Amino acid sequence: MIPVTEFRQFSEQQPAFRVLKPWWDVFTDYLSVAMLMIGVFGCTLQVMQDRIICLPKRVQPDQNHSSLSNVSQAVISTTPLPPPKPSPTNPATVEMKGLKTDLDLQQYSFINQICYERALHWYAKYFPYLVLIHTLVFMLCSNFWFKFPGSSSKIEHFVSILGKCFDSPWTTRALSEVSGEDSEEKDNRKNNMSRPNTIQSGPEGNLVNAQSLKSIPEKFVVDKSTAGALDKKEGEQAKALFEKVKKFRLHVEEGDILYAMYVRQTVLKVIKFLIIIAYNSALVSKVQFTVDCNVDIQDMTGYKNFSCNHTMAHLFSKLSFCYLCFVSIYGLTCLYTLYWLFYRSLKEYSFEYVRQETGIDDIPDVKNDFAFMLHMIDQYDPLYSKRFAVFLSEVSENKLKQLNLNNEWTPDKLRQKLQMNAHNRLELPLIMLSGLPDTVFEITELQSLKLEIIKNVMIPATIAQLDNLQELSLHQCSVKIHSAALSFLKENLKVLSVKFDDMRELPPWMYGLRNLEELYLVGSLSHDISKNVTLESLRDLKSLKILSLKSNVSKIPQAVADVSSHLQKMCIHNDGTKLVMLNNLKKLVNLTELELVHCDLERIPHAVFSLLSLQELDLKENNLKSIEEIVSFQHLRKLTVLKLWYNSITYIPEHIKKLTSLERLYFSHNKVEVLPSHLFLCNKIRYLDLSYNDIRFIPPEIGVLQSLHYFSITCNKVESLPDELYFCKKLKTLKIGKNSLSVLSPKIGNLLFLSYLDIKGNHFEVLPPELGDCRALKRAGLVVEEALFETLPSDVREQMKAE
Repeated sequence: MIPVTEFRQFSEQQPAFRVLKPWWDVFTDYLSVAMLMIGVFGCTLQVMQDRIICLPKRVQPDQNHSSLSNVSQAVISTTPLPPPKPSPTNPATVEMKGLKTDLDLQQYSFINQICYERALHWYAKYFPYLVLIHTLVFMLCSNFWFKFPGSSSKIEHFVSILGKCFDSPWTTRALSEVSGEDSEEKDNRKNNMSRPNTIQSGPEGNLVNAQSLKSIPEKFVVDKSTAGALDKKEGEQAKALFEKVKKFRLHVEEGDILYAMYVRQTVLKVIKFLIIIAYNSALVSKVQFTVDCNVDIQDMTGYKNFSCNHTMAHLFSKLSFCYLCFVSIYGLTCLYTLYWLFYRSLKEYSFEYVRQETGIDDIPDVKNDFAFMLHMIDQYDPLYSKRFAVFLSEVSENKLKQLNLNNEWTPDKLRQKLQMNAHNRLELPLIMLSGLPDTVFEITELQSLKLEIIKNVMIPATIAQLDNLQELSLHQCSVKIHSAALSFLKENLKVLSVKFDDMRELPPWMYGLRNLEELYLVGSLSHDISKNVTLESLRDLKSLKILSLKSNVSKIPQAVADVSSHLQKMCIHNDGTKLVMLNNLKKLVNLTELELVHCDLERIPHAVFSLLSLQELDLKENNLKSIEEIVSFQHLRKLTVLKLWYNSITYIPEHIKKLTSLERLYFSHNKVEVLPSHLFLCNKIRYLDLSYNDIRFIPPEIGVLQSLHYFSITCNKVESLPDELYFCKKLKTLKIGKNSLSVLSPKIGNLLFLSYLDIKGNHFEVLPPELGDCRALKRAGLVVEEALFETLPSDVREQMKAE
C-alpha cells in the first residue's frame, strides 16, 4: 500500500505559514487528507486484488445446442463430447461444457481482463484515480498562493517579521506598560477623549486631544528603575524591526496580488467542486456488482456470454458516496470563504480595537495586501495583530529610540559637552541625534539648550527640573511639547532661536511665550507665507525686546507693530531679497537698534528718520551708492553707531558733521576716494573703520578725535599719515596695513595705550625705535613682516616679546 506521507509535499508548508491559514483552510486541509486516503485506498485495492471475475452465462437449450453445433463444426476435438443430460431440477436446462484445453486458469484470467476493459464502465474502473487527482488539485489550489513567486516572497517576509515582532522583548514591554495602567488613569483617559484640549502639537501646528499627548507619552515613559530591562542588543534589534516594518509596509501596500491570488484559487476550488458533484452524481450508479459481458471467443473457450462480478463494486460504491459527502462539505466551506472574501472589506484594516485597548492612538490603518494578511492572521489569533501594531506606532518607535538614547547619553557624558555660548550662558549642543535624551533634564545647571537637525523632538514635563534654563535653540527640528513643559517655558524662557527649512518646523507654541525677550527666526519664507505666519501672532509676546528675522520678506511684517511698544532691537537679514515696504518701521518708536542687512536698499529708508530713540543703525551689504539722506540723521539725537559697510558708497557728504553724537562709524568695503575733513567734526567718535576703500589722503583734522580708540585704513592707497594722527593719544588699535606707506613717524611713540598695530603690506624699510615707548604693544599685537621686525633695536624686541 502507498503511504499517505508520500503526498505530504503537496500540502505541507513551513510551520510559520499556519498563521495565514484560517479555520476554513485548516478544515479543508483535513478534508483533503480524508479524500486523499480514499483515493490512495482505492488505488491500492485496484493494484493488489483481482478487479473482476467472470463465469459463463447459462443459456436456453436451443441456443446452447446451436452454439455447440457451431463450435463442433469449427473445432475438431479428439475426445467426443457426451450428450447433454437434462437436469433433475430443470429438465429444460442443458449442462454447459466448454472446450478442454488444459488451460482453464489462463482462459478465465484472459476473459477477466477482456471483460474488465470492454464491459466495465470507465467510472467504475478509474474512480480511485479520479479521487486522487481531484484531491491533489484541491491541495494545490489551497496552497498555490504560498508557492507563486509574486506572492510567496511577500508572505515569507511578512511571516518572518511577524514572528520577530511577536517575540520581541520590546513588544512585551510596551504592552505590559499599557496594561499596567490603573483604572483611574484609564478613566481619565476616557474623559479626556470626550473633550478637546488646547495642548500644542508638532510641526503641523494642529491641536491634539489630551489623550494623545497625555496618556501616550506618559504611558511609554521609560522608568528609570527598569531602564536596563531592555539591553542594548535587544534595543538595536527592535530598532531594526521598526525599519523593516516601515519598508515592508510601503512595499506591500502598493498592490493586492495576495488578495487576488487567494480569491482566484478559491473560485477555482468552487468550480472544481461543482464539476465533481455534477458528474459524480450522474455516474455513481454505474458502479455495479454484476456486469454482463459478451465476447466472441468461442473458438478459445467455447463460450460467448459471460456474467462478471466486479469484486470491489460494493466497496467503491460506498467510497464514492463518502467521497461525495466530503466534496460537498468541502464545497460548502469554499462557498463560505467566497462569502467572507466579498462580504467584508479585506483591502482595508483598522486597528481601532487595538487603539481602544492600548490607548496608542497613532497606529495607522493599512490597506491592500498588508490589510488582507492582517485579516487572515486575525482568523488564526488576534493577538498577533495586537502585538504587531506596536511596531506600526510612531509613538512606540519613538519611545524605543528614547530608551536607547537614554542608555547611550548618560548625564556624565552630556556634561562633557557643556560650553559657554555667545550670550555667556552654559550651553549643551546636541546635533543629529535620533531624539532628545531624557537624561538632559538631569543637568540642572544647564542655561541654554541647542538642538540641531533632530527630528520628532518631544519636550516632556520634566524640563521643569531645569530651573536655570533661559535659552532654547531649535535648528531644523520638528518639536512637540507637553502642556506642563509649555507652562514652564512661558515663565522661564528668555531667548528662542529657530532655524527652519520648512514652514512646518516653526513651532506654533512660541507665540505664547509671554516672558520671551529675544526671538531669532532663520528660514526661507515667501511673502504670503510670512504674512500668514506672523500676522497677529506676536501680541502675546509682552516682554519681547529683540526680534531677528533672517529670511526673504519683501516688507516689514504687520505683526511687528504688535510689539512696537516694547521692541528695542530688530534685525532683518534678507539674503538679497529687495525690501520694498518699510512703513511699519515708523511704529517702532522705542527701537534703539535696527539692522537691515542684505536687503538690496539703494537709498537710506525715510522710515528710519522717525525712530527718535534709535542708537544703532546697521545697513550692511546693501546697494547704497549715495547717502545724502544722512542729513536727516541730525534728528536722531541718540544715534551713536552707524554701520554703512559693504556697500557701493563713493563719497561721504559734508552733512555727516551734523551727527555730533556719533561714536562708532563703520565705512569699510566701499568705494570712497576722498575723506572729507568735515567727518572729524564728529569729535565723539571712538571707533572709525575706513578699510577696503580707495582713500589716498588722511586729513590732518583727524587729530581732533581725542576720544579715538580704534582707527583702520587697511587696504587703501594712503601714501603718508599726518602727524596729527599721533595726537589721538587714546588709540589702542591702529590698522594701516596694505597701503603705500614708506615711512612710519617716530611720533608713534606718543601712543602710550597702543596695544594692536597692523603695518604689514607697506613699503617700510625700517621701524622707528620709538615703538619701544608704546609699553602696551607686545609682539603678538604687532602685525609686521619678520624681517622688518628685526630692524628694531634688540632691547625693544626683547621688551615686546616679554610677557
